[in-house]
Amino acid sequence: MQSSEDNRLFHKVPPIYDAHSRVLILGTFPSPKSREASFFYSHPSNRFWPVMARIFGVELPQTVRDKRKLLLDKNVALWDVVASCTIENAKDSSIRNCEPHDLSIIFSVADIAAVFTTGAKAYQLYNRLCLKSTNMPAIALPSTSAANAKFSLDQLVDKYSAILQYL
Repeated sequence: MQSSEDNRLFHKVPPIYDAHSRVLILGTFPSPKSREASFFYSHPSNRFWPVMARIFGVELPQTVRDKRKLLLDKNVALWDVVASCTIENAKDSSIRNCEPHDLSIIFSVADIAAVFTTGAKAYQLYNRLCLKSTNMPAIALPSTSAANAKFSLDQLVDKYSAILQYL
């Protein structure tokens, strides 16, 4: 019988941040599409990038380079709470055996004013695995996944606009 350790996945997408980052947005763990693309929120139905474009009043970025540039230009850092775990497909509810990222990598370089999490699971994991080391409470935002059908794009834009006051 295989142990769950045999199925452990490791986060290989580097964080986006620089010394000017003021807001840190944390998801849980990259989806299969994002792992394949080696970049955040790469599934075409995920609404993260449309939300970011709308709250900042810019055109929807199409390339990885443009997405990174958008975040850095707006002083937003992006990463995930989980460095390694077992997970079924992209289901956050299936995440087990978590090891968190060392967020001090970002906090030691950037003067982060606020931490936001994308979805309830990211919020829960951040509070359990990271809060003690960062000493900065997170603000929970709804998931931008298409599976979160109870939030329209307009409602997500409204909720995510909360980051603007920290920039």
